[in-house]
Amino acid sequence: MSKVELNKKVKNFNLAATGEQTISLTSFKGQNVVLYFYPKDNTPGCTQEGLDFQASLTKFKRQNTVILGVSRDSVRTHENFKSKQKFKFDLLSDEDELLCKQFDVIKMKNMYGKKVRGIERSTFLIDTTGKLREEWRKVKVKDHVDEVLAAVKALNKTQ
Repeated sequence: MSKVELNKKVKNFNLAATGEQTISLTSFKGQNVVLYFYPKDNTPGCTQEGLDFQASLTKFKRQNTVILGVSRDSVRTHENFKSKQKFKFDLLSDEDELLCKQFDVIKMKNMYGKKVRGIERSTFLIDTTGKLREEWRKVKVKDHVDEVLAAVKALNKTQ
């Protein structure tokens, strides 16, 4: 499987998502897509990141941009998380790690002194034509959403 590269088209994907749907990248042609990968539903950092995206959702929509969260959790777990936090954007389930591998976000991490495989918090900005325009890896949650929104605004000025 080919990995994503900046300024290259992102290979289409189809993943099960909240709302009993399958989401594909091609269904958002003509819109920017912010794809953010996070380790686990209902954990403090992941909850805060989702809440930050939710708080800025209207600003992203005004910029013709869709927000999609991705983790290895099941759709059922995602549904509970989305409902509990009142997210108005979809969460994609990548239990087989296909999208995680495409975006190269599975890394060895230290968790309480043990090495574990997990998702490295990462965000990707895909433009209206399906090309990868920005990537953030090893994301720190604080102020991250503001940085992504600024990048979307800058991108829209060039499109």
